[in-house]
Amino acid sequence: MYLNKIKFFENIIFVILISLLLTNFAKADLIKPNSGIEPIQVVKIQLRGLKNNDQLYQDGGIEQTWEFAHPKNRKFTGPLTKFKSMIKGDDFSMLLNHKEHKVKEVFLSDDVATFEVIVLNSDKEYFKFKWQVEKFKKEGTLKNCWLTTAVSSPISIGSSI
Repeated sequence: MYLNKIKFFENIIFVILISLLLTNFAKADLIKPNSGIEPIQVVKIQLRGLKNNDQLYQDGGIEQTWEFAHPKNRKFTGPLTKFKSMIKGDDFSMLLNHKEHKVKEVFLSDDVATFEVIVLNSDKEYFKFKWQVEKFKKEGTLKNCWLTTAVSSPISIGSSI
């Protein structure tokens, strides 16, 4: 009986360790900002993450989006737990697990880029967003990286047949 209990606890510990390792490997798969990533790529990385939100692990897509949030954006939308709640709320939930998206550049300068984003959500409704990214200028690991500074509230533009 005693040996069975030890074996049971060993199995539980093994499962927990494997789960932790897999979670850490998955989090290592998040794309990190770097100066070689262009503005439109930032938006597409974030949208792809949100489209496949739970693919790597629960809320992995939201965390991917957070990776590219500009520090001044994070000041208003963070910390990460608050950001997750915001994305899951009424204003942005249509981004989670959406069916498709299109990104169109509407403005580009040396420091700022603005995009029109159209998303078809899982209920086959279209929504339009204005997505803005800016180049981070301060010293540090984010210097010269394009990061999201603003995403507008969605505008419903109809449904698909």
